[in-house]
Amino acid sequence: MNLKHTIIFALVFMSCTVNAQDPIFTQSNNMPITLNPGFTGFEDNGRVYAGMLSRMQWPGLDLNINTQYAFVNQSFEGNRLAFGVGINAHWQRESFNNYNFFQFNVNYAQRFRIADQWYFRPGIEVGVGNKNNRFRNLTLGDQLNINTGVINPVSVDPLGNNTRNFFFMDFSTGVVFERIENNNDISYWFGASAKHINRPDVSFVEGENSKLDMLISLHATYRFPFLNDDSKVLITTNYLRQGQFDRLDLGPLFQLDQFLVGVTAATNPAKNSKNRHLVTSVNGFLGMEYSSFRFGVSYDHNVSKIGNTGGVYEFSLTFLSECKYCKRNRQRKR
Repeated sequence: MNLKHTIIFALVFMSCTVNAQDPIFTQSNNMPITLNPGFTGFEDNGRVYAGMLSRMQWPGLDLNINTQYAFVNQSFEGNRLAFGVGINAHWQRESFNNYNFFQFNVNYAQRFRIADQWYFRPGIEVGVGNKNNRFRNLTLGDQLNINTGVINPVSVDPLGNNTRNFFFMDFSTGVVFERIENNNDISYWFGASAKHINRPDVSFVEGENSKLDMLISLHATYRFPFLNDDSKVLITTNYLRQGQFDRLDLGPLFQLDQFLVGVTAATNPAKNSKNRHLVTSVNGFLGMEYSSFRFGVSYDHNVSKIGNTGGVYEFSLTFLSECKYCKRNRQRKR
């Protein structure tokens, strides 16, 4: 592995263990539940919404990162109460250092009608996570006896036998405001969320204290007709901040009958150092709807000086059940 790869690996390892940054999905505008628990049951009318997302990051380097995400939720309609419940899970693996992460969450969101065509959706998420680096498979320098070739089973390093596969509880919350104009088929929503509000301790070492930074997200989408009734345009934007790092994604998504095409730019507004770029990647998206299913693929083209990373690929599949209470089978909201 050359010097550039070594430096990149060190930065990624630090961000995963010290700053503990969350995986950010390019297709979060297609699956906003990854951003905000307020989207639990967002499709309303008793519909079941489920899906999975696979992300492969930097295949051109020796330290590619693979992330998977899956979810299912359903809305429930009552005379006085409308709400959504769901579950989701995501897991991540780094090939170079055997870093593994898994988290399982339960979601709940409630819907309130606050004005004509305006709805308010507060949501919560409770989860349990586990992360490990398989430290027990490491052999430290003081375990090696050069003269005899014997490997001692115990190290005198104070951290050598003080690691564990760490479980932690995690709490998140969010709100969504939504307006639907049925007379002209225009809708828009905006929301905010805060993940890891309890700032769980995610240190690998017992007795150490490494607090996970809160992830703050602000996001919005404006949807309106384009060309004809079967075509729509969605203008999406999403701002995230975790620790000293921030990111702003924005761009359009065109839905032409059953086909979708879009492009977003991932930017770094803060530019925390002199070598940071304002635009870090340009991301293209292609999708297709068939019956109750939607297929999507996206590619992030890196425009920074990090090198030939091979980009980022994401593949998604979602399912939306038929509407139980609609006079017609209403289209997806996104």
